[in-house]
Amino acid sequence: MTDRPGGAEEFGAGATDADTFDVVVIGGGPPGENLAERTQAAGLRTVLVERELVGGECSYWACMPSKALLRPPAALAAARAVPGARAAVRGGLAAEEVLASRDAFASGWRDDSQVEWLRSVRVELVRGQGRLAGPRTVVVTTSEGGERRLVARHAVALCTGSRATLPDLPGMAEARPWSSREATSAARVPDRLAVVGGGVVGVEMAAAWQALGASVTLLARGSGLLPHWEPFVGELVADGLARAGVEVRTEASVSELRRPDDSGPVVLEVSGGNAVIADEVLFATGRRAGTENLGLETVGLTPGDWLATDDTLRVRDVPGDWLYGAGDVTHRAMLTHQGKYQARVAAEAIVARARGEAVDDRTWGRHVATADQRAVPQVVFTDPEAASVGLTLDAARAAGLRVREVDYDLGSVAGAALYAEGYRGRARAVVDLDREVLVGATFVGSGAGELLHAATIAVAAEVPISRLWHAVPAYPTMSEIWLRLLETYRG
Repeated sequence: MTDRPGGAEEFGAGATDADTFDVVVIGGGPPGENLAERTQAAGLRTVLVERELVGGECSYWACMPSKALLRPPAALAAARAVPGARAAVRGGLAAEEVLASRDAFASGWRDDSQVEWLRSVRVELVRGQGRLAGPRTVVVTTSEGGERRLVARHAVALCTGSRATLPDLPGMAEARPWSSREATSAARVPDRLAVVGGGVVGVEMAAAWQALGASVTLLARGSGLLPHWEPFVGELVADGLARAGVEVRTEASVSELRRPDDSGPVVLEVSGGNAVIADEVLFATGRRAGTENLGLETVGLTPGDWLATDDTLRVRDVPGDWLYGAGDVTHRAMLTHQGKYQARVAAEAIVARARGEAVDDRTWGRHVATADQRAVPQVVFTDPEAASVGLTLDAARAAGLRVREVDYDLGSVAGAALYAEGYRGRARAVVDLDREVLVGATFVGSGAGELLHAATIAVAAEVPISRLWHAVPAYPTMSEIWLRLLETYRG
């Protein structure tokens, strides 16, 4: 596999001493693509600068390939959980087919189709490393080794994402660990895989590679998995991983790695426990801002820092209303769908300011990313799935809200019992008692992700509990959980 672009040529205006555009976007992942499309569609001539593959991390090393790895075992488990259907299941996963399907979803790590899409929406593309060179100016070191100077009349948007970080441990270099990129693009299934980190990437990749035939050990430094979720989420996901065969070890910190033979196994020394021997090791222990080599110092910012933005996505501490950020690089809500949301908001704000129109910066206004604080939806695609939106109970209390949690056994809902024999799951709603609206919801169980958007609408729209009572769920579906939560709340 290669990180190099897929061969599509640069297109658009020919290089000049200084090409002038209305908007210059650096970073061609989903946020950059969305922002560029919307400003171009509004009549602002837009150019996108990308140093790797158009489509970014999500398309090639994150969302799409990871879910292509996770969907087959989920489908197999669903069939085995239904009486009558399980008799038709013979054997296990065909790992080679799963990896081939993953490759197809990642477009063979070529971006020709994404480049063609850019053409179709009339966004120009420049291949290379873009960096700021003062206000409204971007210099690109092109993939051919030349240099191109781009000037923005209205806005420069930085959409350069984040990068995996590796801890500074003895033996790290010789161990040649996987990051999330290798974990989603590896060409073969290792016999033994150690996964370090109990967050979303760690648990999803542990689930995927165990299902594909690896013997997986998951090492989490904390007392449980998924520490930023409701506590019961980590407990149920850990139980699901253990039932699938993953060895889950909590309060396990790696202190040293050794791979004495280049082609041999890696040894992980683990505090408070036995050493782990694995053929490959994945470190899923954090991300850093993708702001290195961006020329931030030329506009008074610190290279390597996350971009601090206001809710219209303007970068703070840069005068002139011209510099914006969207996606992971802002550290607001590091999820692809939130990055695309931020891109839509930023594009609308850029267009409004370019036209001299008023900016609607009220809470939930057209030009503000209010959902980043109030209604962020996210799904963990393990078995069981976990899905949440808004605030956890602890986060709501820390925010000073007077709240009450409402819990219910998701497996006791008729639709869940039909979905899978022995269905295990849980649901929680967090209610603001002063306003009587939902401020958070969490679901754990097979297929729980499909319950999430209803909760997202309820949280984002601040639908009163009294009105939700009249939103009647169809029987017998898992959505009946809404009725049970409301009945429990009302007593």
